Amino acid sequence: MTQKANTSKYRMSFGTGGLFLNESVAIARLYQELGDWTAVKKAAGAKGVIPFRKQSSVTRSVREIANRLEVLRADEIDLLCHGDYADQLSVLWLALCRGYRFIGEFAVELLSERFLSFRTHITYDDFDAFYAAKAEWEPEVEAISSSTREKLRQILFRLMREAGILNQEDHICRALLSPSFMALMAQSDPHELRYFPGAELGRQRGA
Repeated sequence: MTQKANTSKYRMSFGTGGLFLNESVAIARLYQELGDWTAVKKAAGAKGVIPFRKQSSVTRSVREIANRLEVLRADEIDLLCHGDYADQLSVLWLALCRGYRFIGEFAVELLSERFLSFRTHITYDDFDAFYAAKAEWEPEVEAISSSTREKLRQILFRLMREAGILNQEDHICRALLSPSFMALMAQSDPHELRYFPGAELGRQRGA
């Protein structure tokens, strides 16, 4: 499978749930079994992978998770299915940054830059300023209502905490990437390492 480029227009549909670690692993394993995302979406709904009562919520969540995972290569899917907890978190954060241009740019332009300048505390105000700067140039971002923007802000902070990018006090954590994950990243766009705060610094130092 080839990854999708993160150069398309801004998709701002990441405001569904959280990181969905266990559900993502289950859906990734279904993909390894079935090899087709359309079939995976149908099977995941039927197998009760998402523990919601409302079928509409199940359908929406399965679609969101599958959309995230579709940007991963086969070897990245395999690490998500069979890697340890830290590797699974790294793969899911990579999928978010690769699949959602806004999250990827937030990681590179705000998180990694702030980490390198030792200003590690991130607040809602930082999100709002970053969002406003994007909205000046991007119609898709500017058109979103204030209530949706607030939800996206809340969800993004939740995603960052669950992925280990932020700690519970909203300080940026240095990424400690495993050799297995770094081997995958070596086959990817070098720019993508910047999704992980401090990872490039570690590589430069041979850490």
